[in-house]
Amino acid sequence: MPHDAGDMPVSARTGAMWAATRHARDAHNDHLFRGALLACALLVLAALLGTAGSTLWGGRLAFQTFGWSFLVSDHWDAVNGQFGALVPIWGTLMTSLLAMLLAVPVSFGIALFLTEVAPPWLRTPIAAAVELLAGIPSIIYGMWGLFVLAPFLADHADPWINDKLGTLPIVGRLFQGPPLGIGMLTAGLVLAIMVIPFISSVMREVFHTVPTRLKESAYALGSTTSEVVWNIVLPYTRSAVIGGIFLGLGRALGETMAVTFVLGNAHQLSASLLMPSSSIASVIANEFTEASSDLHRSTLIALGFLLFCVTFVVLAIAKLLLLRLARKEGNA
Repeated sequence: MPHDAGDMPVSARTGAMWAATRHARDAHNDHLFRGALLACALLVLAALLGTAGSTLWGGRLAFQTFGWSFLVSDHWDAVNGQFGALVPIWGTLMTSLLAMLLAVPVSFGIALFLTEVAPPWLRTPIAAAVELLAGIPSIIYGMWGLFVLAPFLADHADPWINDKLGTLPIVGRLFQGPPLGIGMLTAGLVLAIMVIPFISSVMREVFHTVPTRLKESAYALGSTTSEVVWNIVLPYTRSAVIGGIFLGLGRALGETMAVTFVLGNAHQLSASLLMPSSSIASVIANEFTEASSDLHRSTLIALGFLLFCVTFVVLAIAKLLLLRLARKEGNA
């Protein structure tokens, strides 16, 4: 015959009650833990939406006054209240693109050297030096660029670039200009040096995740180091490498102080990399404290919203690219 709870021994009933109490407590703690994690995730989303919303609201006067012409106008006259965002947007995109063109190959070479070529006794010092570069404040990079790099470029590099590359067909306009030393080329070089530690560190870590057996098998079949890199290492880490590159691009887009020192801060639209220009971050840093009118202040906040939009678009493209690569890998 079945027995009810009253027929169970006292020790069995006590154990069952303790187990039920512990299960309820664990379920409650797990529920609280899930709620805390959800709150952390929602906090990030709230901060993101709050930043976008506050800059959009602060720049509403500029958007209402100039409309879509604000994005395509290169006119900037604080005295008469005429502002256009084309030059800062152009300077931001050009300096960041130039920085990535210079930084990605160097970062790739550093990561491969540290993981595939360098002897063990040399890997740690170079890796530490690369990581130390990431800890240098951006204002130090800006001062170095202004007092060291800019004079060197003005005396040696810019004249040669103008004379040799400025005469090339089609692309020659990019390299024509006076040897000022400051401009988009200098800003791109400084940004490249600043983002190299971030990109190379990400690449180095993901290259370490490649299984040793895959590389050893390739070497056993007679592959060279370059063949192992292109056929084994890169395909295995492709998504993470692209993610690291876009992480560095996001860092370059938002840089302020270093670019402010060496870009020239000139509101003029020029295709030449040797000419001074301005970026969104440098314009905000230079003029926010001097903004005397509500329209001027609203314009600078609107530029901040545009920088947020540019960064968001770049990261969204990176995410879509990574999803596409993951889909291809899954189908393969």
